Amino acid sequence: MKNEVFRSPLFYVGDKYKLIKEIHGYFPAQINKFIEPFAGGGSVFMNVRAEEYYLNDIDKNVYQLHTFLQEQAKNPTLFYERIEAEIEKYGFSRSYKKDIIPTKLKEEWRKTFYAKFNKEGFEKLRNDFNTSDKQNTLQLYMLLIYGFNRMIRFNSEGNYNLPVGNVDFNGNVVSALNNYFKIILKRKINWFNMDYIAFLDSLTIENNDFVYFDPPYLITFSEYNKLWNVEKEKELIEKLDNLHEKNIKFAISNVTHYKGNENTIFAEWAKKYQIFPIKSNYISYHDNSVKSFKEVLVTNYEQTKIQL
Repeated sequence: MKNEVFRSPLFYVGDKYKLIKEIHGYFPAQINKFIEPFAGGGSVFMNVRAEEYYLNDIDKNVYQLHTFLQEQAKNPTLFYERIEAEIEKYGFSRSYKKDIIPTKLKEEWRKTFYAKFNKEGFEKLRNDFNTSDKQNTLQLYMLLIYGFNRMIRFNSEGNYNLPVGNVDFNGNVVSALNNYFKIILKRKINWFNMDYIAFLDSLTIENNDFVYFDPPYLITFSEYNKLWNVEKEKELIEKLDNLHEKNIKFAISNVTHYKGNENTIFAEWAKKYQIFPIKSNYISYHDNSVKSFKEVLVTNYEQTKIQL
């Protein structure tokens, strides 16, 4: 565990996989309940040791995928058999097992041959999912794996509407799934699909517990962050102050500067606590380019940084 970092098999936009070694060093050494109101893909909890885990996400699809994969962990062999059946049904590539992309296609579309090869099957899968009751979580996971930027997005009519991505079921996916299965079987995991305030209020949180927040960022432009506004930001910092008054340890990741904008609400509030700069880059959904920005981790306790 000291050198290995585990990545979520959801490949979540904004996932802390690349930053976990940096932020984890500021977490308490001993944790009873590890609590995440904005669990997202789950790479953070996968790399944190605790007695119990209380994990929440308001996105019902993220919650559905996590609880589905938690159930699949009991029988990974059957899970992969079902995956293989879906791959065969839709004619997808699966580079983790065999390279079936024609050489001519690779030469003609050097940078996008996966997208060209999988496009027809992906559109059929997307249509099958959208014209069903949308409860087939295996199909939803396949859409995520083969979809653009490995995102989950639905339109106003409730239909999954992303195009095919230039990706496939590769070795990284299999490795992430296998690690997830191993980890989730060993731990006491409790999943919730609630508003984060209601989630926190439903728990009995004690002094040896730890709450990690990775909320939507007020000044960045991902699909996820469109759910957030100034009122939500003020509500969040009020809740954090409330936790502090109860001697409950927390840490929160946030962005204070992005493309000329500053989150003054959070930046001013954070001065009451410990602020640690985090080296990071943000990939925009809209243009897929890397935007330099200032991300911080704020804690309400003093912690000597330890190495993962």
